[in-house]
Amino acid sequence: MTRTLRIAILECDTPVAPVVEKVGNYGVIFEALLKKGLVAANCDVDFEISKWNVVENPVYPNPNDIDAFLLSGSKHDAHSDETWVVSLTQYVYGIVQKHKKPVVGICFGHQIIARALGARVGRSDGGWEISVEEITLTDAGKDIFGQDKLYLQQMHRDVVHEVPEGCVNLGYSPRCAVQGLYMPARIWSIQAHPEFTEFIMSSVLKVRHESGVFNDEQYADGKSRAGKKTDGENLGREIVNFITESCAK
Repeated sequence: MTRTLRIAILECDTPVAPVVEKVGNYGVIFEALLKKGLVAANCDVDFEISKWNVVENPVYPNPNDIDAFLLSGSKHDAHSDETWVVSLTQYVYGIVQKHKKPVVGICFGHQIIARALGARVGRSDGGWEISVEEITLTDAGKDIFGQDKLYLQQMHRDVVHEVPEGCVNLGYSPRCAVQGLYMPARIWSIQAHPEFTEFIMSSVLKVRHESGVFNDEQYADGKSRAGKKTDGENLGREIVNFITESCAK
């Protein structure tokens, strides 16, 4: 008998216009990744997915009505004192510590989870990490992913500076020492973007180049690596495995 799990996707931003027009908002993008992950995981589970834009309308689902949560990336700062960021951080703390529900965090979401658990989050001394990059996995990361390295799309200049108590670090790169967090049945997070395709990355690079965020050299470098093969879809399967295994406990 197929088991249905209720998944809340907390949309922490709206993608750049070309992505919204062609693909949709982050809720749609992550729903597609999770559905591919369900097929790849080949488990007798289905997902009932709800989408919550917590920036434009910071209202959150009742944790008792949700089995697992996913926090998207964002152009906003996870270390800021904006009202919605503080509210989201407090909500995530309650999900993990009080309600004991599994939470998946992507990029900004990864940082929010770390902040909620008391870790320091802020600007990276190494600057921007963009486009497809290599992540060296720790022993914990190797156990989870079954390989030594990951190749994923990156788009961030903020990082998690320390591993929260109770979590382990999953990997690192030259510009980011904490590339992922894991706590059994509670937390699975990654600094990178498994949901990003070449089109999404190229669109973000173009918009940020035109707005002056990236200079010509950064833009050319990012574009040269945007189409490289990634482990993104494999991580969709790993997210599904984490959620299904966590909810079975």
